[in-house]
Formats: sequence, structure tokens, C-alpha cells
Amino acid sequence: MKTDKYWMDKAINAAEISALCGGGPFGCAIVKDGRIVAITSNSVTKDNDPTAHAEINAIRMACKNLGTFVLEGCTLYTSCEPCPMCLAACYWAHIDKIFYSGNRDDAAIAGFDDDHIYEEFRLPMEEREIPIERISPEKGSVPFLAWKNNEDRVEY
Repeated sequence: MKTDKYWMDKAINAAEISALCGGGPFGCAIVKDGRIVAITSNSVTKDNDPTAHAEINAIRMACKNLGTFVLEGCTLYTSCEPCPMCLAACYWAHIDKIFYSGNRDDAAIAGFDDDHIYEEFRLPMEEREIPIERISPEKGSVPFLAWKNNEDRVEY
């Protein structure tokens, strides 16, 4: 039987290969029922996509491979502590458990510092670096009502 350290080694190996081949130094494997359903790395610069973090790429791949948008029963192994975006994606995907190797301090030393994002979350919206302003609040509930009234909707 393969151990958690075995799967973590796979994620770290994907990160190292990516770092050596022009990608970001992050790798991720998703395992279900003792087999890898996704393994990939960060491709932000290769894909010109700021959301193409290893965890996001792996979640997309696992969902495609499993034919579902819910990853219950899956464990995610990532070479580094998930950033706020990736952590939120893990929650949305219903990942059962997350293992990580490097932490946010290790990432910061290499130039990947997410602390400013964590700090932004603590600020009131009007004090955040990127202005956030609500407009047309009277129309904001219209799409939700349409979804709620659609008997064919797919819950998530």
C-alpha cells in the first residue's frame, strides 16, 4: 500500500520538473481509492493564466478524468501550502484532505509571497488595494431567483 509520503513525493517531483522546465515550482497530485486521478504543476507563465496554479490545474484535471465537479473521496497532495485561491478551490471541490510540504514562508523566500492577499481579506472592502464597489444591488438577486426557480438546476 502506498503511503502519504509516496504521493507527496509525486507532487514534489512534478514541482521540481516544472521548475527546471520553465514553469512554476509547484506540483500537485490528487488521489482517490489508492490511485492518482490527476498530477500536474503550475503553468501560470506557460499558459498566460494567473489561475493556473498546480492545485487548480489538478482539480480541473481530476474533475475531467472522473466526470464530476465534486471530488469527495479525494486527497490532494501539494508541494506547497495552498494559496488563498487554491484553498478556496479545494473547499468548492469538496476535497477530503490536503497534505502539503513547503509552507507559505518557503514560498515567500523564493519570491511567491501571498501575505498581502491574506492581509487584504482582513480589511474592509473600501480599504482594499483593488477597489471593490457594489452597483445595481436591486438587480443582484435576479440571477439567483432564476436559478432557484429552474427545476432542472444542478445543485452544488
